[in-house]
Amino acid sequence: MADALVIPMGAIVWAAAMLWLVALLLAWPVPVWLARASWPMRAPVVALLVWQGVGLAGGLSMIGALALTGLAIAPQQPLLALIPAAAFAAYLLVHLAVTIVQVTRQRHRHLALLDMLSAPHPTRARTRVLDDAVPVAYCLPRGAGSVTVLSQGLLDRLDPDELVAVIAHERAHVEQRHDLLLLAFRAWRSALPWFPIAALADAEVAALVEMLADDHARREVRDEVLARAILAVGASGVSGAEVEPAGSTRGSDRFKRLVA
Repeated sequence: MADALVIPMGAIVWAAAMLWLVALLLAWPVPVWLARASWPMRAPVVALLVWQGVGLAGGLSMIGALALTGLAIAPQQPLLALIPAAAFAAYLLVHLAVTIVQVTRQRHRHLALLDMLSAPHPTRARTRVLDDAVPVAYCLPRGAGSVTVLSQGLLDRLDPDELVAVIAHERAHVEQRHDLLLLAFRAWRSALPWFPIAALADAEVAALVEMLADDHARREVRDEVLARAILAVGASGVSGAEVEPAGSTRGSDRFKRLVA
């Protein structure tokens, strides 16, 4: 009966090799292809799902490959053999937890500063206005207490329709909880700062999230209005749930997809 439960060593080695191959493909060629592809700008929801799948499958295949490699090397000491896989999994989870704590603290500090440096918008709930000439628009997600921040410089520059576009864009970030999506990729980048694909994935997901918010705003305003608003903010300001990291190939795609 016990013999029936023994897995042949050849099967373990073969499975480990396959998992290493999958991990390698998901760690480099697949993300590079995805970042260079043109279809994500037409289907940002699908592209975001693919990026999430690549990240999750890549991490799990790496953990599985480490576990099976350990078992192939030390089959008589399974607990010892699983230490590298367990350590890598714990490393990723710790960085995710640390990133969550850091982001939460940063938002609390930011909200406290906003209370001192900004004023409520006279007609729009949960909107604060910064007395700054630089055009700025962003949101701070915090459940029911989420806040949209606009600068006076932006309000002076936009016409009423463009302002509707900007606010609809920022509200989409809050309502669709894009911050949670970004969090996992920020944690991945933090855990692997030496790995360029982690930075690439972070940048691509941030840009796709902006497109997703644009699509929400397109339901309320015409494409040309949203395009003008993007130019007004992008010329010298900040927009979005988070500042877009360097390295994204999608920065100009937001505008191109609206004027195409």
